[in-house]
Amino acid sequence: MSVWRVALAPVERFFYPPVCAGCQSAVGQASALCARCWSGLVFIERPFCEILGTPFAHEMGEGAVSPAAIAEPPPFARARAAVIHHDLAARLVSALKYSDRTELAVLMSRWMLRAGMELLADAEAIVPVPLHRGRLFRRRFNQAAELSRAIAKASGVPYRPLALQRVKATRTQVGLGAEARRRNVRGAFAVQPERRGEIEGRRVLLVDDVFTTGSTIASASRALRRAGAREVDVLTFSRAP
Repeated sequence: MSVWRVALAPVERFFYPPVCAGCQSAVGQASALCARCWSGLVFIERPFCEILGTPFAHEMGEGAVSPAAIAEPPPFARARAAVIHHDLAARLVSALKYSDRTELAVLMSRWMLRAGMELLADAEAIVPVPLHRGRLFRRRFNQAAELSRAIAKASGVPYRPLALQRVKATRTQVGLGAEARRRNVRGAFAVQPERRGEIEGRRVLLVDDVFTTGSTIASASRALRRAGAREVDVLTFSRAP
């Protein structure tokens, strides 16, 4: 931080006092939540499925895997999320994605760093789930890229924002059932030949904002594996209950 930034910080706080990211009430520091909003978050802790990251109701033993992961093994190795996608968590995701609240990526990425600690320890590249260029033009930024950039900066893992591309324009997944979601994103992602070197032979951490049915994550993971990624792990901010 420059000398001028330090000197002007008290003035900035006077004119722009920090507010809660959830309800806009006054808080002691920027990029923070008030006590009431903090209590509204449901953080995902063990015990959970070691593959899908879905919480268990009770302890199942070390390395336990859910019936869903056994019945239909995913194309990624491990998935983790920071919080359950409900109430405040859903509002934070919506504000980041649709209201240009890009400053929320810093706050959300802190919780993702904690949830994905074991994944980051093994990761050799961080790749965001991309938007199609048409949607990126309309939205002006990719929320997954904002989260990925913050995580890469904090962790030191190389950030590869262009390694994966969305090559097929798809309709929004909101309101679609599981099978319709799978059809919607089938073949939607690819790694261009000139980018293969960024992920080939590496353990890739794929980052997105929400894990819902997993269809988007699965399609993106398959594209990375086809391009030579040694393994793919997944880290999202929230996970549908």
